[in-house]
Amino acid sequence: MAKKSKIARNEHRKRIVERYAARRAELKEIIRRPSSTEAERVAAVTELRRQPRDASATRVRNRDSVDGRPRGHVRKFGLSRVRTRQQAHAGFLPGVTKASW
Repeated sequence: MAKKSKIARNEHRKRIVERYAARRAELKEIIRRPSSTEAERVAAVTELRRQPRDASATRVRNRDSVDGRPRGHVRKFGLSRVRTRQQAHAGFLPGVTKASW
């Protein structure tokens, strides 16, 4: 079980990323577009740097949706490897079977 403060901080980051996502996409498009002028690019880079660090999506950590474990995240289920194994053995994940060969 992860610390409550770490889980709460990650949830806060998710909200900040969601709030700034559209504007960040616009600014990045201005920077990437070959037709934009140098002044537009500089203004876009400046505004992008003024945004909070947590506005970047890479700051959000993938965590287990049940207990918040930060390592071994299985994206398909939104669970950690440990929790995925437990729930698969218990039969809570439909279509998941134990491998044997």
